[in-house]
Amino acid sequence: MPTAPENSVTAQSAPGGAHGTTPQTGDLVVDAVLDDLAGVDTADLDAVLAAGDAVHTTLTSRLSDLGS
Repeated sequence: MPTAPENSVTAQSAPGGAHGTTPQTGDLVVDAVLDDLAGVDTADLDAVLAAGDAVHTTLTSRLSDLGS
């Protein structure tokens, strides 16, 4: 059975995530904002938008470093 590459995103158990899982990338900063997003009360739209914006900002920052 093939295994996932070392740097691939895998689902790990985490409280509050969709269906009890939050993707883990191995990047501590990215994983932290993904955990924050997974833990947001979905009934609070402002909190969901703020957490989503934080994920977007973090991913944009991390990905921009790849071109350097």
